[in-house]
Amino acid sequence: MSAIGKLSFHRKIIRTFPTFKYHIRGHRVSIPQNFTDYESIKQYNPQIPENFNFAKDVLDVWAEQEKRGQRADGPALWWVNDRKEEVRWSFDELGFHSRRLANVLSGVCSLNQQDRVFLVLPKVPEWWLVNVACLRTGTVLLPGTYQLTARDILHRLQTSRARCVITDESLAPVLDSVASQCSSLQHKLLVSPTKRDGWMNFGDLLRNASSDHECVNTRSDDPMTIFFTSGTTGSPKMTQHSHSSYGIGLTVNGRYWLDLTERDVLWNTSDTGWAKSAWSSVFAPWTQGACVFIHHMPRFNSHTVLETLSNYPITTFCTAPTAYRMLVQEDLSKYHFNTLQHCLSAGEPINPDVMRKWKDATGLDIYEGYGQTETVLIAGTFKGMKINAGSFGKASPAYDVQVVDEAGNVLPRGVEGNIGIRVKPHKPFCLFTEYTDDLVRTAECYVGDFYLTGDRGRMDQDGYLWFEGRADDVILSAGYRIGPFEVENALIEHQAVAESAVVSSPDPIRGEVVKAFVVLTPEYKSQDQDQLVKKLQTHVKEVTAPYKYPRKIEFVEQLPKTISGKIRRVELRNKEWGRS
Repeated sequence: MSAIGKLSFHRKIIRTFPTFKYHIRGHRVSIPQNFTDYESIKQYNPQIPENFNFAKDVLDVWAEQEKRGQRADGPALWWVNDRKEEVRWSFDELGFHSRRLANVLSGVCSLNQQDRVFLVLPKVPEWWLVNVACLRTGTVLLPGTYQLTARDILHRLQTSRARCVITDESLAPVLDSVASQCSSLQHKLLVSPTKRDGWMNFGDLLRNASSDHECVNTRSDDPMTIFFTSGTTGSPKMTQHSHSSYGIGLTVNGRYWLDLTERDVLWNTSDTGWAKSAWSSVFAPWTQGACVFIHHMPRFNSHTVLETLSNYPITTFCTAPTAYRMLVQEDLSKYHFNTLQHCLSAGEPINPDVMRKWKDATGLDIYEGYGQTETVLIAGTFKGMKINAGSFGKASPAYDVQVVDEAGNVLPRGVEGNIGIRVKPHKPFCLFTEYTDDLVRTAECYVGDFYLTGDRGRMDQDGYLWFEGRADDVILSAGYRIGPFEVENALIEHQAVAESAVVSSPDPIRGEVVKAFVVLTPEYKSQDQDQLVKKLQTHVKEVTAPYKYPRKIEFVEQLPKTISGKIRRVELRNKEWGRS
């Protein structure tokens, strides 16, 4: 059980959600709640104040409205797990608990504004508390996926110079194995009902902390969070966002794409280590006063997901295309989604056949969204808009999105090029600040008047955008962003590998998977290749995060290279995808 359930301050709130009545059979019409049509959302133009803090200026405002009876009945956070355990918090209770934790961070841990906090937790309520407490203290949150290995964690702690780490008993031994190499790390908080030497217990500290805390003043452009994101070359980059870029910028996601109101219950299935959790499990829903729903599952299970959608009053569901591909393989006629009204997908392109099967079974369209860790919603399909299967919709009102050539010149409609966001004469406030401590890779993102997303696409005559592929070698598998460099680095450490090249390969379930082309060292060329594949896969899982391991491995005599000796991954990728 989450340690939160053991704490004396835990108070459930039991409230009744509205019952939604509409036709269960047949295709349902999704009517916008916050706008009239796509043209109307183009008026979006938020004013950015000098100072802004999401906890004070949004969450605490909702809490006050609750007290006055001015917010619709329902929790702000609703957490369940497979053991039927449950936590429900109102905005007022979320504020109460997060102020306690803020006092722990600024008091016991002596953290100052802009000190960095490294957070690695699964989908437990404490993860949300830490998010809000960091906002209240002005500390910079660095979320990490629960699948990180010792090497991954070491890199993140050393690069970020984080002063505090928060995790649970599963990852604490991994943290301890590298902590001595991290000179900046001063405080370790353990989310667990048990104790551990060298760690302060999260629950004990929280119980003894005061709930009286005054939120610090933060400028809109102060750093708020840093996400590590994979690139084509080198180690993961630190993508920095400000208090306004996500705190205000993700309004466009919540108000228009998710189309949430305070009566909605949103279930977003994203891993807590990824920016999509910040998007759809924190800022976008809470901007709108909606309820964030979480079902903590050890691993994705189609039956559990469908049962949850049937048994809880979830109105809005957002998950990766891979999940939808798995869900439509089930017998959906066994389930009745009586409150579900809006389904969305992001992280990678979704197959039109999956969209058709889902709609035939549920009557609901899947609305696709496109964005990056560096951005808010770049483009999407919005309610009331015609859905063109295979397109990820039209430009978000947050950006001027164009397809440009290598020099940053806007290309004619229908011509493939680089998907870009205009940054001159004015850079959008909702674009990332920088890759922290990496001026070179930050500068490489910009060409002419545009920020380049690294994706290739085209815009048709009606303004719909169509994804054509990555401009670089980053692999998007089941919603995970995987840099080939990280996998190749892991492979080369095995004595059987002379060199390797990693590319994407098509997969019917995950969209694409990691494939490694491996040149073996002489002493391993005569060994059983099936056994070698298993050994190399196991090795990669042990060296780096398991989701990065190559699901396909092909042994080759040599790799294609340029005259200067650089590996031509594009040639291998084209071979995999059947391109000339």
